[in-house]
Amino acid sequence: MSDKLIVNFTPTGMIPTKKMTPHVPISVSEIVEDVHRATEVGITMVHLHARDEVTEEPSYKREIYSEIISGIRKFDPFLVICVSLSGRNFKELEQRADALYPDGDLKPDMGSLTLSSLNFNKVASMNSPDMIQNLANVMKEKGIVPELEAFDIGMVNFSKYLIKKGLLEPPYYFNILLGNIACSQANLLHAGIMIQDLPENSLWSLAGIGNAQLKMNSLSIAVGGGVRVGIEDNIWFDADRTKLARNVELIERIHTIAKANARELMTSKEFRVLMNMEPGNGSYGRK
Repeated sequence: MSDKLIVNFTPTGMIPTKKMTPHVPISVSEIVEDVHRATEVGITMVHLHARDEVTEEPSYKREIYSEIISGIRKFDPFLVICVSLSGRNFKELEQRADALYPDGDLKPDMGSLTLSSLNFNKVASMNSPDMIQNLANVMKEKGIVPELEAFDIGMVNFSKYLIKKGLLEPPYYFNILLGNIACSQANLLHAGIMIQDLPENSLWSLAGIGNAQLKMNSLSIAVGGGVRVGIEDNIWFDADRTKLARNVELIERIHTIAKANARELMTSKEFRVLMNMEPGNGSYGRK
């Protein structure tokens, strides 16, 4: 890993609603504005989820993603943008891959790729071996970098299977997500085992679900990793759940912790170089 800190911003997700927290950005304009504020504080990349503005339900539609990406690139044409290809709500390849197809200034740099099926508290995220490989193949054909999501050690192992099949190319970027009830837990042992088992030439960030977000972000900053941070993973600012978080506050807190650990922000331009990606400003994805 680089000495510089990857900050992967996750503003919306699939679960938080306005009823749960008024601070979650749902509309295109809200998401764009939250990303704008985050870039002013300092982030490396953004992991986007699209929502229907009326129902607040998650959406796979490329038209909504394109509006969000267009809005972001008007103020930051270099920011690394990842679109969600989640399997919690959408089961067909055509739906899950839809956000990968815009080109030109609307092309995403990355697409999320969860490396197995898993259970959350109340729902399942279905990711069959065929679906994972098909999504990886579409991204390879489109020159889009997979954002590899691993919730347990088996998912890390499956990434190596995809590498052997030629579906993933180095360098790799992993989000290691800890604390989900049915997966690896948010503790030092589980984090260390997964980090140790990553394929060579991997960059990585730690994420914590719910109250584990701050703990895992702090751990990762201390040991040289990146962080995934935002309302997607935790709507609360404090462990006692007395204050609902604002995305900009979560980003500011990361910078405070990073400064205490003498970690500088990795810029989007620096991340692009390390990941063998196009330079941005009109050229996106992988070279």
